[in-house]
Amino acid sequence: MNLKPKKGIYFGCVIAMMMAGCNGNTPHETPKETLTQAKEYSADWQSLSHHKAMPDWLYDAKFGIYFHWGPYTVPEKHSEWYPRNMYNVEDPAFESHKKNFGDQSQFGYHDFIPQFTAEKFDASTWAELIKLSGAQFGGPVAEHHDGFSMWDSKVTPWNAKDMGPKIDIVGELKDEITKRGLKFFTSFHHARQMQRNANEINTGIGGNYDSHFIYNEEWHTSSNDEKLRLLYGNMSEAEFDEFWFNKLTEVINNYSPDLIYFDSWLNLIPEQYRQKFAAYYLNYAKENGQDVGIIYKQHDLPLSLGINDIEKGGHMEIHYPAWMSDDTLSSGSWSYTDTLKIKPTSMVLHSLIDIVSKNGILLLNGSPRADGSIPQAQQNTLREMGAWLKLNGEAIYHTRPWLIHGGGPTGNSAGSHGGMSTENVYTAQDYRFTQSKDGKAVYITVLGKPKAGEKIKFRELAPHRYPLAGPVKKVIELQSGNEVVFEQRDNASYITSPNIPMNDLAVVFKVILE
Repeated sequence: MNLKPKKGIYFGCVIAMMMAGCNGNTPHETPKETLTQAKEYSADWQSLSHHKAMPDWLYDAKFGIYFHWGPYTVPEKHSEWYPRNMYNVEDPAFESHKKNFGDQSQFGYHDFIPQFTAEKFDASTWAELIKLSGAQFGGPVAEHHDGFSMWDSKVTPWNAKDMGPKIDIVGELKDEITKRGLKFFTSFHHARQMQRNANEINTGIGGNYDSHFIYNEEWHTSSNDEKLRLLYGNMSEAEFDEFWFNKLTEVINNYSPDLIYFDSWLNLIPEQYRQKFAAYYLNYAKENGQDVGIIYKQHDLPLSLGINDIEKGGHMEIHYPAWMSDDTLSSGSWSYTDTLKIKPTSMVLHSLIDIVSKNGILLLNGSPRADGSIPQAQQNTLREMGAWLKLNGEAIYHTRPWLIHGGGPTGNSAGSHGGMSTENVYTAQDYRFTQSKDGKAVYITVLGKPKAGEKIKFRELAPHRYPLAGPVKKVIELQSGNEVVFEQRDNASYITSPNIPMNDLAVVFKVILE
């Protein structure tokens, strides 16, 4: 394995010849551009800033589902970072891998791919679960940091159609998701795939997070084999930048995603390639009549172009422009492991309500097993979310923030990736506000089930604090439609909780204005 990657510049026919050698009689070629009309956007930030970052449909949708699923789920241990940590001598995954699969020099990450057979995968089942959850958009992680593409690719031989499942996962999900009237989402995490630390002395100790695979001359992570090096990222920066870009344009051309999401480390891709991607995607969308969005983290793209995402976190107050939080159903790994603990539905739902009240959108992750099945506990949570949204979704979908996000005694803990945590435990003493787009209704969502007959105080609704936009016509409990007693006083407003069956997860009171 002790062959260092070539550092020369690879372009054009070199890449085509290389790919032909990787896949027998079917050469893997870079995709040809399909744009035929005059391009509206050029590859510079000024031109790209003319794009409306937040699509109207997404601002109304509020809630989407995606799935972390790939060869990294085969061992069912540790996390989706297994491909990296199996080579990190400081991580428990290193010894676990040696014990269960053999020495890293003999059993590399690529050896999991034949075991990633997805025999229970059914795109219609996944899509139906997304629909039943109440999500308005959904899709897969198209490629994680590990460099394995979940679509039918001609750019890389390391793809789900040619290897492992031998299924076009992205294509099948696109068909089933859009068939149900939902928007199609894809996420990309492959900016870290390039091996950027080959010139450093590295014995398998963690660190250098700008490369996913830890370089060691004894392992496949150092291979310059024409096929293996493409998975482990052993290529020049010039070659990798084209490789990165061509994967994106291939997915755009073949699957027309409505949203493209980037994980952290997009800043590792040269600015001109980020601009080139954005111009290509936006011009493609314009030609095809799509209203699309680009999601990013930290400061990897300008606010004028994309939608900023906070991983497992949110804002403390209402924040403009509209933003996104990506979170997962579990309290641990994003991918399936045999120790995965699923959050209670109340925690997930209350997080959605909190995020929407602050002008955000929730992207929620599920964790299928390697065989393609979605564990029942995750299905239960998603179905319970959907059941609540079916009855109370008017307070979520198509809403806008009110004057203040809400109130209550529960404080905010810090999120692990910035902002506030999405794992706060709220009670029926906490509540959140939203309003209808036309401003004629304000929704008060109590994060629990108030006791019948209880007089609930909303200090924020005092006339001298955050006055309503007009006189109150009536107030109803949204799920039942029953009118409730509403009192306005100088220091607060009060709702008397009705003696009727109410939802255990959260109760919505709709304040209808004249």
